[in-house]
Amino acid sequence: MSERIRPRASWDDYFMSIAQVVATRSTCHRKYVGAVIVRQRTILSTGYNGSIRGMPHCIDVGHMMEGGHCVATIHAEANAILQAAKNGVSIDGSTIYVTASPCWNCFKQAANAGISRICYGEFYRDQRIFEVAAQIGVELAHIPVKFKVEMVGPED
Repeated sequence: MSERIRPRASWDDYFMSIAQVVATRSTCHRKYVGAVIVRQRTILSTGYNGSIRGMPHCIDVGHMMEGGHCVATIHAEANAILQAAKNGVSIDGSTIYVTASPCWNCFKQAANAGISRICYGEFYRDQRIFEVAAQIGVELAHIPVKFKVEMVGPED
């Protein structure tokens, strides 16, 4: 009797899947986004979109809307970068896996933080990132999400 062997996930699929799980911690239901910063196949930091530390969450008190966007939320990429800085972790030369392509501001932060590769699961909204990434040598890679992570049960 032969066992059916499941193929191993690629490193890109592995880290993108982790980013999806991180997204389940998001506290703004307008868009659940997760980010994982990796260097040499080691996770350096994670982040999800949510409120400023100590402030109420959108899921609890509603959104602070301006121009069609919730401005109370810090984006997943920014939170991952900030978490690394808070903990004294260098992310220069790293890769960020994010479930949605970065907005213009998050792209600029990632580039200036030294992130050299941005892997995204779905295109979000800003085409500028493609042209500028090519100009400055930041690699952008679309890593399609292989499965959907759904939250079940009580949240904390």
